[in-house]
Amino acid sequence: MLTRRGSLAALGVAALARPALAQGAYPNRPIRLLVPYAAGGGQDISARLLAEPMRAALGQPVVVENRSGASGMIAAQALAQAAPDGYTLMLGGAGETAINHHLFKERMTYQPVRDIRPVMVVVKVPNVVMGFPQAPFATIAELVDQAKARPGAFSYSSSGIGNPQHLAGELLNHMAGIRTVHVPYRGSGPAVTDIAAGVVQFGYNSLASGLSLIQEGRIRPIAVTSKERMPQLPNVPTVAEYAPLAQYELVNFFGVFAPAATPEPIMERLHAVVSAALREPDLRGRFEGQGLLVQSMNLAESRIFVAAEAEKFGEIVRTANITVDA
Repeated sequence: MLTRRGSLAALGVAALARPALAQGAYPNRPIRLLVPYAAGGGQDISARLLAEPMRAALGQPVVVENRSGASGMIAAQALAQAAPDGYTLMLGGAGETAINHHLFKERMTYQPVRDIRPVMVVVKVPNVVMGFPQAPFATIAELVDQAKARPGAFSYSSSGIGNPQHLAGELLNHMAGIRTVHVPYRGSGPAVTDIAAGVVQFGYNSLASGLSLIQEGRIRPIAVTSKERMPQLPNVPTVAEYAPLAQYELVNFFGVFAPAATPEPIMERLHAVVSAALREPDLRGRFEGQGLLVQSMNLAESRIFVAAEAEKFGEIVRTANITVDA
């Protein structure tokens, strides 16, 4: 028979146990997966591809929520300020996790390294160096030779200032010792269309944005910016296959991110779920169909990769003196 004191003690133990049980039952309600851009883009498509296998594995809805604006910083700030409980995640890319703090500096309301961390780097997103078919170069070696002979004579397009496409061009300029002129566009559609029209001689863009024009012969794929060739373009060499640029690599990446203080058991659970989904042949095929290279990094490797990419992007921004309008 319990005394009053014993009853109170038992109630205290039960009260202490409730949070532990609730935490151990993760997840027990829907999870938000923020996307920093509008529906239909590469990150949105990737988030929606992952949402269903995550839902199936976790037993809770995974709701994709587009929070676009401010170069991805609105969604990233929302993630940084969210409770670190595994119920708010983000399908983030290089911009909001590794580039923006080098460009916007004091305008940033969060610090990626301090405030958010990767659950897993899901895919690398190589750029394709796309050329106007009548341009006087068909390979990276020819592009470099022509650009050295005629500094400033050739222009390249990208989908905006300070994004991975722009930085891919500036890295090539620096490593090859050439000067080509960046022409930023508002989005990949017009950036690719103007290559086909000869308004610019070449550009750096995702495969998905230019695939139809490549297939029609209106754009020439010159090289890809990853270290490995893309399975969708097996006959197109990497920039690094040109010996003087053997160390060249510049890719975007997409990954699942969480608030930095998210408990390790939740991070490990989420990583295991995402990793298992990416091993499914059907899902891998769907990612590869978008021109994306599926990764298999663990938690530590993902964190190291993002930190190293942030350092690389920062060096390019500083070397090329890239600024954005206030």
